[in-house]
Amino acid sequence: MRHIVLDTESTGLDPSEGDRIVEIGALELINYIPTGKTYHQYINPERPIPAGATAVHGITDDFVADKPVYAEIVAAFDEFIGDSPLVIHNAEFDMKFLNAEYKRLGLPALPMSRAIDTLIIARKKFPGAPASLDALCKRFNIDLSGRTLHGALLDSELLAQVFLELVGGQQPEFLSAKGGQQDVMSDGYGDPLHDIDSLKKWPKRNFALDPVELEAHSKMVDTLKEPVWKYFD
Repeated sequence: MRHIVLDTESTGLDPSEGDRIVEIGALELINYIPTGKTYHQYINPERPIPAGATAVHGITDDFVADKPVYAEIVAAFDEFIGDSPLVIHNAEFDMKFLNAEYKRLGLPALPMSRAIDTLIIARKKFPGAPASLDALCKRFNIDLSGRTLHGALLDSELLAQVFLELVGGQQPEFLSAKGGQQDVMSDGYGDPLHDIDSLKKWPKRNFALDPVELEAHSKMVDTLKEPVWKYFD
């Protein structure tokens, strides 16, 4: 089972207003374990990067001046992600940027059904609690000391740890209990594991007491004042 954990950085918030991707970071998970394979690329957005965006990710016009444009990296990026599900925090944001680039190049869009949105999972799992990547890292005691600025590859590495915690903690075998990718994908929007409790079926156990234990318990109850057990006789 292969997933790609993905993050992007951009010049702003809205590709419909001309904002472009300046960085992509991604890493590969096989059976929910990082393989060490990554994809990381800075991109010349072919437009100025506003100071506000630079304050978030630290990427400047001078830094990306000699970097490839999206058209030059799209083939390598597509090869890396293949047809695997894409694990993204706030997937709608990153997917609209990626698909704006595909549209600009006349290429088919990435279907939203490929996205597993960890923001949606976190909000369902922890209703009303902060669900930013920083907040989730703090919840799961994931080290944030190296994150002074947003960075696509670093954020992907952090998100991979968050994803594992969200979908089963340190026991990712829960996720493959039914043996297939579609068992953990759900509604076509990218909200996996809404039925995670059904993925692990524990066998029924019979812990019957023997007569000696029952007699000892009865004697102990007789020594108590108004024991609650008497209500269930």
